[in-house]
Amino acid sequence: MNSKINLQSESVLAVPTVPVSSMGAIWRTIRGYILWSYERGSLHYDIMVTLILIFVFLSPRVINFKDKPVERGPVSTGVLIIPDAKGGFIYQIPSKAVNTSAGADISSQLERIIEPISGAVSITKYEPVKDAAGHIQSYKVWVDKE
Repeated sequence: MNSKINLQSESVLAVPTVPVSSMGAIWRTIRGYILWSYERGSLHYDIMVTLILIFVFLSPRVINFKDKPVERGPVSTGVLIIPDAKGGFIYQIPSKAVNTSAGADISSQLERIIEPISGAVSITKYEPVKDAAGHIQSYKVWVDKE
């Protein structure tokens, strides 16, 4: 029962020694990262998770994804919407919301005011509503949904 193991014998020490290059170890580590072959809780697994979290939280600050909402002008208050007999709508827009200077396209301005309220529309016609003195008070706009 008291047998001694002879560690000096050739049969026990016959393990061939293969030199490991530093580049081989580096490529093996990189391959482990790419194939995600490290066990959970190991140092390399924690490094991979940390790199992913850094990318997720810091990339929006560095990379411009251009994912901001479209800016629209403020919707003028006082727009009155009246149902039409044909199933459409008539919008009554105050004249203060429209620029009537020379060369200004009133139709496009009216469309810009109506679109944030009702979406894409096409203006069929519009007419100014005047007071007794002949000053424009508002615009009546007939639209069709697109």
